[in-house]
Amino acid sequence: MSVRPVTPDDVEVVVGLVRELADYEKSLDEARMTPAQLREALFGDSPALFGHVAADHDGTVVGFALWFLNFSTWRGTHGVYLEDLYVSPAHRGTGLGRELLRTLAAVCVERGYARLEWSVLDWNTPSIEFYRAAGARPQDGWSVFRLTDAALTEFAQERTS
Repeated sequence: MSVRPVTPDDVEVVVGLVRELADYEKSLDEARMTPAQLREALFGDSPALFGHVAADHDGTVVGFALWFLNFSTWRGTHGVYLEDLYVSPAHRGTGLGRELLRTLAAVCVERGYARLEWSVLDWNTPSIEFYRAAGARPQDGWSVFRLTDAALTEFAQERTS
């Protein structure tokens, strides 16, 4: 089993795994990404998204991590924001999820980035336990906020007098 950077040939299967993740998180109707969108984000002229895939002993992609750079004004350097990490249920417990996360930690260390961070749903106890076992700790006192869809558009169009 192995972890490697995502390639254009992996795009279709990664989109399928994203849909599996969305279904697991009870949000399948919100998963609208197309293979063309993912291909452009990862491999277009100015990629701002990066990824790794986990493959089983036959080379079949069974997991992924998609991430992008953020920046810490307090630390004065970039970090990695892990957008999604997912391993298909049949391959959980094999170490692939841990290796995906460890690979991103290694990217941070190699590049001098200050941190690796992500969000996890409060009800997702198996993932929370997995992250805690890796040494990660929740950021108490912080809440994730998001503007999307109509609220995003309406706020963007708001004008001050």
